[in-house]
Amino acid sequence: MGDMNMNQSVTSDFLLVGLFSHSGSPQLLFSLVATMFIMGLLSNTVLLFLICMDSRLHTPMYFMLSQLSLFDVGFPLVTIPKMASEFLQEESSISFGGCAAQIFFLTMMGVAEGILLALMSYDRYVAVCYPLQYPVLMRHQVCLLMVGCSWLAGVLNASIQTSITLHFSYCASRIVDHFFCEVPALLKLSCTDTSAYELALSVSGVLILVLPLSLIATSYCHVLGAVLRMRSEEARNKAFTTCSSHITVVGLFYGAAVFMYMVPGAYHSPQQDNVASLFYSLVTPMLNPLIYSLRNQEVRMALVKVLSRAGVRPK
Repeated sequence: MGDMNMNQSVTSDFLLVGLFSHSGSPQLLFSLVATMFIMGLLSNTVLLFLICMDSRLHTPMYFMLSQLSLFDVGFPLVTIPKMASEFLQEESSISFGGCAAQIFFLTMMGVAEGILLALMSYDRYVAVCYPLQYPVLMRHQVCLLMVGCSWLAGVLNASIQTSITLHFSYCASRIVDHFFCEVPALLKLSCTDTSAYELALSVSGVLILVLPLSLIATSYCHVLGAVLRMRSEEARNKAFTTCSSHITVVGLFYGAAVFMYMVPGAYHSPQQDNVASLFYSLVTPMLNPLIYSLRNQEVRMALVKVLSRAGVRPK
């Protein structure tokens, strides 16, 4: 019987019933999602291009921002095109392999981005509190090691979560009340007792979400203290602008992730899950380059330089 259930799990498709089915105006919501997807893809691609092309942006902060943009390109690409094709073709099935791929890549990028945001807060802490030691403490080799660790943690965590989640038997309804395959949504369909794994997810949530968030809070407490002691109003305003934009990004990303992975499923509905997932899979990837980089003077100057080379004279 167990083998039969496992075979059914491997050979049967899942049916994704998510975002648009819960909307009173699915066409309007689809247009909004498509617009946000295109805006996010273009702005992150432009930012990646500028960081690669302009030597003035070859700094630790912009190197980490380039990695953030990679995640912000990847998140929507894994979820939105599939969701759009389902809506247009009125076909909501996804294969077992496709579901596994979505879980792996989304978990990998989610974990890596959470750690990266913590590392970026450390970068700002060193830049503001120890400006003279910054070139040594944040030299290129250190940045490569930090970013490499975030990617490695993402790959390891995604490999474990994907293999465990898809090892369960899904012999009941195969209708996933979500717009993509995500661990909490799939666990609700399993006919196997998943309580021990759900507890393990909550514990891992402490390590993956709470610890980096604590590091971010500690870093910015020190940064705030250093900023308030600055005599120059211009330097104070610049530091506040940079740090406030980072805090905004952190709040959006971690708020949605904590809601999905640390609040027990009994306390939120599938509709709320869809909204929370939409935040870290589409909304924050669209907002990150706008909040974080494209309004910075260095990035604007790099954009003007590229446009000038192309024969465009920005006003």
